Amino acid sequence: MTLPSGKLLLAAALLLSTALAQTAPPAPDRPSAQSAPAVRPAAHVPFTVHLGKRGKSTTRDRPADTKPVPWDLSTHGAKALYLTFDDGPHPIYTPKVLSILAKHHAKATFFVLGREVAAHPELLDVERAAGHHIGNHTWDHPMLTHLTDARIRQEISTGVKSRCFRPPYRDTNKKVEAIAASYHFQQILWDVDTNDWKKPGEAAIERAILRGAHPGAIILMHDGGGNRSETIAALDRALTKLAAQGYSFRSLPC
Repeated sequence: MTLPSGKLLLAAALLLSTALAQTAPPAPDRPSAQSAPAVRPAAHVPFTVHLGKRGKSTTRDRPADTKPVPWDLSTHGAKALYLTFDDGPHPIYTPKVLSILAKHHAKATFFVLGREVAAHPELLDVERAAGHHIGNHTWDHPMLTHLTDARIRQEISTGVKSRCFRPPYRDTNKKVEAIAASYHFQQILWDVDTNDWKKPGEAAIERAILRGAHPGAIILMHDGGGNRSETIAALDRALTKLAAQGYSFRSLPC
């Protein structure tokens, strides 16, 4: 993508702040809503999608089986965690999340909304330049199972190009997954829902991250859709403690 000179300067400035910044102070507010089950990679083996936490089926209309995916995460080590951030990019909170990740030498995956990328394309460039990966979270964050097939296709196809797709609200079924697959997306959910969109307080978000952490876990947080000040503060503290336990923080192969 070729950016106008003003946006190019903004992207360069954001990238520099991401690489050099330590923690950034929290900032103001705006709400969101989302919750979901897990689809997680196993450590030391090729990436296998499990339906729901501990392999139990939680995606509706889908049998409790596993489906191999040609992604090998075995080189990431036994204590790799997969940090994911939904609903961005946001001009206030995404740069602050990027600063925290840079401070801890952490990589993450950002499941972005097409409408937010259209509004802030320079932030997508900054995320990619910093070595993070990007996933499709639809264009406008609808409940997909409530839509016609044509609208589902429109929501998914107008989101960003990626190998990974995450349905808003975990609202998915066989049809949604099949439509996503027709665009060469692998549906990715998560193991640990921090419920940060509820703004339960920094300590509660930090506890959710620490208690849910286990090798290969996908952790859900948000950098968009609301005030993410609590998420940013909790993320910094949690990554400090998890790194001391020997965890590394990797992007999903999206």
